[in-house]
Amino acid sequence: MTKPANKVATYKDLFTIPDNVVGEILAGELVTHPRPAPKHARAASVIGAKLLGEFDTRLGGEYGDWWILDEPECHLAEDIVVPDIAGWRKTTMPELPESAWFPLRPDWVCEVLSPATAKYDRGVKQEVYAREGVGYYWLVDPLEKMIEVFELQNDRWVLLEVVSDNTVVRLTPFETMPFDLATLWV
Repeated sequence: MTKPANKVATYKDLFTIPDNVVGEILAGELVTHPRPAPKHARAASVIGAKLLGEFDTRLGGEYGDWWILDEPECHLAEDIVVPDIAGWRKTTMPELPESAWFPLRPDWVCEVLSPATAKYDRGVKQEVYAREGVGYYWLVDPLEKMIEVFELQNDRWVLLEVVSDNTVVRLTPFETMPFDLATLWV
C-alpha cells in the first residue's frame, strides 16, 4: 500500500488498512505487509511461549521480572512499530499501560525475518530500536534456521553471536534459560 507523495503518515492511517495486514509507520511512511507465514508464526510463537513461561508468568502463577508480549504496538517518537515479540523489564515498565499501544521502548525486541519484512527489520526498524535505546535485538530467520543476537553498545548494535540449526543455546538477555533451537524449525 502506498501513500500520496509528500504526505507524512499518521496514526489515523493505520485504521484504513485491511485487517489481514500489519501496518507500521516508519520514517513517516505507512508500511504494510501480510500476516506472517506459518514458519514465521511458529518461530515467533515458540520463542514467545518459552520466554513467557520462564521470565513473565511462571507455572504456578509466580510472576517473573519481564513482560513478554506478541506483536505489541510501540509508539517510539514519530515511528509506530509492531515487533514480532518484545519484552520489558518490570523495572522499566512496572505495569502494563491502559492504552492499546506502548509508549515506552522495550528492553528487548525479536523480529522474525520474512521476505516481506527483512529489509525493514534489518534497516529502518533496527535504526529506530537503536535510536530509542532498546538494549537487545534478535533477528530470527526460520528459513535459514538462524538467530542473530545484538546488544546496543554506545548507541550502536554489536553482534554478540549467531546461532543456528538444532543446537541448545543460551541467548542474551535470557541466558539463564537453555533454548533448544530445534523446536523453532518446523
